[in-house]
Amino acid sequence: MSFDIKNIHIGKIIRQKAEEKGIETKRIQNFLNCSENEIQKMYENPSIETDLLLRWSKLLKYDFFRVYVQHIILFSPPEKIQTVKKQKQSVPVYRKNIYTKEIIDFILELLNEKKKTRTQIIGEYRIPKTTLYKWIEKYNHSKKI
Repeated sequence: MSFDIKNIHIGKIIRQKAEEKGIETKRIQNFLNCSENEIQKMYENPSIETDLLLRWSKLLKYDFFRVYVQHIILFSPPEKIQTVKKQKQSVPVYRKNIYTKEIIDFILELLNEKKKTRTQIIGEYRIPKTTLYKWIEKYNHSKKI
């Protein structure tokens, strides 16, 4: 499954996954309690309500929220270093530096297709130099960059 991490169109991704899984429209209608026309509208929509996305994730057994997490990891602004004591937060704080296979593939594809240099990737996506070189060594051993 491939998709554009920068410009997410969740409807297209859901359609692609539903087709890959071969799930019949009738089953989708029953699970989501909607019409075939509403399903088509969801496929055409670039965004979706979170409760509906959760239901799609359960039906298709795929974490569609991860698509957005990958976008945040790659395209969010860098965090500012806090010099003040850490404040207690009411919501959980997740580590930002968890790279999925899709992100690694995306970065290596940029390198392989010469869309970006190693220096550009390290600078733009704030990926540590050692991490990038480990990915190249581990996942790109058959390709020369």
